Amino acid sequence: MRIELRVFRHRLTMQSLWMIAASFLFASMGVCVKLAAETFPPSEIVFYRSFISFLMMLPVVRLHGVSLATPHWRFQLWRSAAGFVSLLLYFYAIFLLPLATAATLAYTSPLFLAIYLGCFRKMHLRRGMVVALMIGFAGVALLLRPTLHAEQWLGGVIGLGSGMLSGLAFYNIKELSERGEPEARTVFYFSLFSTLASGLWMLLYEFHPLDLRGGLLMFGVGGFATAAQLAMTRAYTRGNTLVSASLAYSTVIFASLFGMLFWQETLSPGAWLAVALIIASGLVSTWFSRANPAEQD
Repeated sequence: MRIELRVFRHRLTMQSLWMIAASFLFASMGVCVKLAAETFPPSEIVFYRSFISFLMMLPVVRLHGVSLATPHWRFQLWRSAAGFVSLLLYFYAIFLLPLATAATLAYTSPLFLAIYLGCFRKMHLRRGMVVALMIGFAGVALLLRPTLHAEQWLGGVIGLGSGMLSGLAFYNIKELSERGEPEARTVFYFSLFSTLASGLWMLLYEFHPLDLRGGLLMFGVGGFATAAQLAMTRAYTRGNTLVSASLAYSTVIFASLFGMLFWQETLSPGAWLAVALIIASGLVSTWFSRANPAEQD
């Protein structure tokens, strides 16, 4: 029994590290996006993000001997389509809303994931785990301090749709993992789908020439995004789904620290309280997960 508990704790720790690594990489990608946005429109950044990720995944699947044939193409399609449309909606929400409001709405994805697990899989959600997710979202809302005026209702609906579809993408990642799909194959199909879809989207726009700085920033966006997707997919496929969802809130912490480092942004006492809530969310979810290993999903 002690050996089984030790193995479970080791597994939980490794899963937590994968999600924290993904959060750090997503925040690093955000730094590159913010810098690139000074020159390039969001639509172009989305295309380069997807295309560079696709190019990076080609050798990954080959080196690991991962076959691209999949018997679960419906789940792959749902995961890719939900993730890509969520990304599009997020960029549109940024255009229509203050950045803080759009980002907060996007971080409703773990809450929707919990709903999907309860509805589609009839999974019993422990009250403590749901509370942990709510604590994390409260921390994000407090840190970003969003405001939504009456005339911004359309942007609010779009931002909420981004969070809803992102949660659906996470749900399909879990479904794919339980059917034996390798992480590299799932990320590859997402990057392929996003490249084709964003390429068609870019037919409506004009490409800007890439100089050295722009090229490095775009490579940073695609590179960090690819590594983050791999780490996030592994976290969701090899551990407790809701623990991973709670730990995903740590992206906000890394983003806040990067803001202080690169743009001399300062955190108010209320912001530090929000950071504490986000950390507490991950700790509480981990504690409840350890309390009953049999409920691992």
